Parts: sequence; C-alpha cells; structure tokens
Amino acid sequence: MSESENKGPAPPATDGAGRNDPAPASREHQAAPPTQGMRTVGQRRRDAEQKLEEHQQEARHKTEAEDGPEEPPASQ
Repeated sequence: MSESENKGPAPPATDGAGRNDPAPASREHQAAPPTQGMRTVGQRRRDAEQKLEEHQQEARHKTEAEDGPEEPPASQ
C-alpha cells in the first residue's frame, strides 16, 4: 500500500491545545499578530514623521523671526 492510502480523513481542526476549534474559518477575519504589529509600527512612523515636520516648520519660523527683516546699512 502507498502512504496516501493509509491516511484517512483529515483530523478535525484544533485550537492548538488539542480542543476542537468550533469555527476555524472565523480566524481568517482576525488580524494576525504580525499584521497588527506592522500596522502599529506604521501608525507610529506616520505620527513621528508628522511630529518631525511640525518641529522643522517651527524651527524655520523661529529662524525667520530671529533674522527679521534686514535693513540695509545706513549710508552717511
């Protein structure tokens, strides 16, 4: 006999602890932990980029305010 003939029907799905999983397909709709982690990292990155942009704009405005309008030297 070949190996494929010895295999019977597939065993029922389990939840990892040996218990039957009543709805294995329902897990397909849940975000996998790595996916959720990547979303979190992406959100943090966007937040950090936005904060950096705000700081850069503040620094530009501060530099412009300190420089002020330059007056030409008074001629005598």
